[in-house]
Amino acid sequence: MNNFLSPKEIAEAFDNVSVGKAKNSLVNLIILGILAGAYIAFAGFASQMISYGITNPGLAKFASGAVFPTGLILVVICGAELFTGNNLMIIGLMDKKISLEQLLRNWITVYISNFIGSVIIAYLISCSGLLDSGGQLLGATVIKTAITKASLPFSQALVRGILCNIMVVLAVWMATAAKDIAGKICAIWFPIMLFVMSGFEHSVANMYFIPAGIFAASNAAYLEVGKIDPSSIGVLNAGGLFSNLIPVTIGNILGGAIVIGIAYWYVYRRNS
Repeated sequence: MNNFLSPKEIAEAFDNVSVGKAKNSLVNLIILGILAGAYIAFAGFASQMISYGITNPGLAKFASGAVFPTGLILVVICGAELFTGNNLMIIGLMDKKISLEQLLRNWITVYISNFIGSVIIAYLISCSGLLDSGGQLLGATVIKTAITKASLPFSQALVRGILCNIMVVLAVWMATAAKDIAGKICAIWFPIMLFVMSGFEHSVANMYFIPAGIFAASNAAYLEVGKIDPSSIGVLNAGGLFSNLIPVTIGNILGGAIVIGIAYWYVYRRNS
């Protein structure tokens, strides 16, 4: 007996998963969406905490990548609704198991709820004093990360969003194949580690990273320690946030729903 599902069996499983997600109550979707946003935010902060003092860029990326997968592990194993992973619901739509209305209801509700959860954690962290770590260097790092993301050109953010969610939905795909917790953790870990180390863009993660930078930018000491030009924080506002989230979200949908979701539906489900 195999301890994992075949790709064809995974595609079939997503039909059932899609139906369950589509039928979930609005209240449940909101609660589970907020939790997922919080889990990703916890992982995002931990990835900054572990890497801010590492001067070697490669090692810093490696350290961040080693920690960040914890967010999706919590989502999958504990149970939560993550927008980027739910892009695979496209398989249920293509198989006519769910309607377009049900798909969009889930995506929109979960996306907004993910945003709420992420921003709540970003705010709580800004109030915790933890950004003072390393002589306030962590706070400076959080601001610099947010500036970089909010300053990305549309086309670059779009492409990085596509590449990112290819990895994320593959992690979810493989986790679905695994039949035990250890297998699910391993399946999630490496694709997520890869996207973080590569510098791809994840919409829900950025719902933490950019608001965290916005909150931190109100502390002049962080700007001074990080030698950050005060004029550069002009992008740290709602406009800068959504100039990143819009292209990254579109890219995430293209990468997760189209590149992977429809591709695997075509190969494994179109004749079912």
